Amino acid sequence: MINQFLIAFMLGGPEVIAIGAVVLLLFGAKKLPELARGIGKASGEFKKAQTEFKHSIETAEEEAIKTEKEEETKPQN
Repeated sequence: MINQFLIAFMLGGPEVIAIGAVVLLLFGAKKLPELARGIGKASGEFKKAQTEFKHSIETAEEEAIKTEKEEETKPQN
């Protein structure tokens, strides 16, 4: 069952065309490539940060498991 909240944000062909026309009117044809380039760079940086964050979480988890195993194997006095 699709959530009603998500239905409000589903875009079809006419909506995408209308948004594109509004962006073209607001920024002009000369600024669109620059705008698209900026969005692309921002998207790339976001993906890079996301990957680094996932890696740091996985590394921290592995270190915690390693530390836990080391503590279990230590002889208790």
